[in-house]
Amino acid sequence: MLFTAFQNALQADVLSLHQQGLRALFAENPARRDQFCLDAAGLHLDYAQQYVNQAVLHQAASWLKEYGFKAKINALFAGAPINVTEQRAVSHPALREPHPQKRIQMQQDKMFALSEQFRQGQILGATGKSISDIVNIGIGGSDLGPRMVVRALRPYVHPKLKLHFVANVDGTDLYETLQKLDPTQTAFIIASKTFTTAETLLNANSAKTWLQNALPGQNLSPHFLAATGSPDKAMAWGILPERIFEMWDDIGGRYSLWSTIGLPICLAIGTKNFKALLAGAHAMDEHFQKADFDQNMPALLALIAIFNQNFLGAASHAVIPYDQTLELLPAYLQQADMESNGKRVTLDGTPVHYETGAALWGGVGTNGQHAFHQLFHQGTRNIPIDFILPLEAHHPWREHHLTLMANCYGQIEALLQGRNENTPSYKVIPGNKPCNLITLQKLTPETLGALIALYEHKIFMQSLIWDINAFDQWGVELGKILAGPILEKLRAQNHLPPQL
Repeated sequence: MLFTAFQNALQADVLSLHQQGLRALFAENPARRDQFCLDAAGLHLDYAQQYVNQAVLHQAASWLKEYGFKAKINALFAGAPINVTEQRAVSHPALREPHPQKRIQMQQDKMFALSEQFRQGQILGATGKSISDIVNIGIGGSDLGPRMVVRALRPYVHPKLKLHFVANVDGTDLYETLQKLDPTQTAFIIASKTFTTAETLLNANSAKTWLQNALPGQNLSPHFLAATGSPDKAMAWGILPERIFEMWDDIGGRYSLWSTIGLPICLAIGTKNFKALLAGAHAMDEHFQKADFDQNMPALLALIAIFNQNFLGAASHAVIPYDQTLELLPAYLQQADMESNGKRVTLDGTPVHYETGAALWGGVGTNGQHAFHQLFHQGTRNIPIDFILPLEAHHPWREHHLTLMANCYGQIEALLQGRNENTPSYKVIPGNKPCNLITLQKLTPETLGALIALYEHKIFMQSLIWDINAFDQWGVELGKILAGPILEKLRAQNHLPPQL
């Protein structure tokens, strides 16, 4: 099997480095941080605090070339049907092309035009008032990506047009959101590729009822938009054709923020900044496709993650952004990673005999230092970490940012050095813990686009090495199917717990 060949080629050397320990590797080569680093698309990766050396990286790059991984990557960008279980291409990189396909360009132009009208207060509701609040109703990829990006790019958000996000079928989510809004100035985006997602449609129907009760007898069509791959269903629901923005089957939900699912992003930050987001991602696409594997940022992150997980027994992977506006990034990456690579069979249907996917989690620094970082430093689990740090803040408080940066670098140094001498056992911190540091000059639409694309391609690269399909998600469906008959039981039993 493919992964067995990878394991046979590299595991012994990685284990040998692990036995030496990271402190020994730094003592042997004090210039590691200058040598094991890389710049691409406005991002800087420092991976010196990992169990790699030049020989291992050269061997890994040679193995990837020998087994034709360049062709596998090119197949993604060429639109080949690499989603083998659904016989579909995987086309989210095509959304970021400077001169996209006609179908993409048409929908982008339509989205850009309407977004600017909203931002200029030209879109009026049923009573003639301009729309001031927009609620995105979606779930999964139709929620997490837009929600994360709008939060991350808050300094670029329109000061008067407010974006809200509702995902959970728990009525509390929608109810509490609507309590703050004026129905005469509120519009809703129904974001669902199939326009059949049960949670989204229930929330959408409740939102429609809320508007109907508040504006009886009024024409409510100005208050609804849709981003969907099923425009006929959206029109049947009551949305005007000119307010429907199409997407396609070859755009996976968790990779869809670049598409019309990104309508709330475009509304929030405007056309110019949305194009900059796409451009940053495209720059990372170009790097991933063209760079040699030992100088390829997504490929290196993928190799390091597999070394840690499959060779060194890492239990999970943490993403720790030292930036409050990136607070939703770990949750976004949870779906991107765990839904993509949580698979149990190879591309030919053979059960795997090795761990795939990763239990990904995290939170912002410095909050985590007073919570779960204790597990990193003195716990018994090996948890590799990606630290993400903008070197420049959007706010004016220099001392705050210097303190933030100092804490980030302090955590990295503590993970390496630990504390082992002249101290009681309960104070011992072993050190030798692996981590990456990704820095960017400032969090902008371009650098955020590059950062998201970096993780997309890292996840894809891992799937290639594991020989699994990163672009289907059959495990998502079963629980939803079984919920249907349970719901009928609940209705029949007057909300008593059903007898399963």
